[in-house]
Amino acid sequence: MENKTHLLTVLLLTLLMVNYGQSSNKNSAETVLSKQHNKKLIVAPLKDKLSLLDLDKLQDVKSKLKEPEFSKVYNNILESANKALREGPFSVVNKTQTPVSGDKHDYLSLGPYWWPDPEKEDGLPWVRRDGEVNPLTRGDNVDEPRKNNMFGNVNKLSLAYFFSDDEKYAIKLIELLEVWFLNPETKMNPNLNFAQGIPGKNTGRGIGIIEFGGISNVINAIEILELNNTLEDSTSKALRNWMTHYLDWLQTSEFGIFEKNTKNNHATHYDVQVAGLLLFLNRNEEAKKLLESVKTQRIQTQIEPDGKQPHELARTKSLSYSTMNLGGFVQLAYLGKKVNVDLWNFKAENGASIQKAFEYLKPYLKGEKKWEHQQLGNIDDSFKKLRQLFVKAGSVFGVDEYCAPFKSKSVNSYTDMLYACK
Repeated sequence: MENKTHLLTVLLLTLLMVNYGQSSNKNSAETVLSKQHNKKLIVAPLKDKLSLLDLDKLQDVKSKLKEPEFSKVYNNILESANKALREGPFSVVNKTQTPVSGDKHDYLSLGPYWWPDPEKEDGLPWVRRDGEVNPLTRGDNVDEPRKNNMFGNVNKLSLAYFFSDDEKYAIKLIELLEVWFLNPETKMNPNLNFAQGIPGKNTGRGIGIIEFGGISNVINAIEILELNNTLEDSTSKALRNWMTHYLDWLQTSEFGIFEKNTKNNHATHYDVQVAGLLLFLNRNEEAKKLLESVKTQRIQTQIEPDGKQPHELARTKSLSYSTMNLGGFVQLAYLGKKVNVDLWNFKAENGASIQKAFEYLKPYLKGEKKWEHQQLGNIDDSFKKLRQLFVKAGSVFGVDEYCAPFKSKSVNSYTDMLYACK
């Protein structure tokens, strides 16, 4: 009897090995990903939530996307991700210019609104033309364009993977993350010491930190991979290690402290980055303390009692910057909900609040008032972004008067579904 049992066991193991070999070319996460990395797939730390997104809402969108009425949105998501499959990977070492550190692993960018001085033979130092982007700051000589491509494609691929469960998107996604953050030959050093430099003036500035707002896409991607058990534990830990070092740089470096102490949208979006990283790294008490400080350090100082954002209104793209800064406040208020900090309903001693900022902008969005502050570029594009922000805030915080009047007449993107009016 024992010999028969042993024989059956051997046969079963043989069949399993044969089946494994036959399925090596199938699109299963375990076989494809392990072949891609030549490593054994192991389960990363499971998460039953997302740090920066609402998992329940995403799953609700997923359950509806394949319905006929939403097929166009679903196909657009996949089409965008399929294009991303053919692009990259991206790396900071591919820029043509080397930072003054001599290390191409250091991120490098130039201040977008700075131009060669036409009065100087060598153009130095560059001079500021607010709101006018210098194309020399967007070329292969710097990292800003490839960073945007990396953040954008990480977002496209992670959404496609979440909604479709197709492992090909996970494979490419992991490749992008490993090349940008982990591989010794191609990884970025976890600092922004040479971001938004100005030729003839400096080699980097603290305000360059705002360029890394897309780090939220990376956090979302890592957690989506972990939810599906398709990220190796060693990779997960290595990515968190990179994020930990970057967060430390944000909190302790000269540039990080400078950005923290700014008085406008830079400070708001600095807090968005730091709070998001703290939540991702499960440092919730630190995140809660930071988000509590937003009440007096940001809302009270950046928003006036009537809802104006004076630092943003002073810009040449006043509507764009008012919307961008308010978008940062909405994100902080959403993150606050995760740690029981109510920023949405907070009212400062001077009467300032996030809701007052919305109320100030609402009559302009409704066409009841004409925007009289300076706004370079197409103002309709700026109002479109403001309309999307009203819908998002109205959906997240249950304010129908912000949501219903401004929502799209048709569902054109997954965000239209994600931020549906109640």
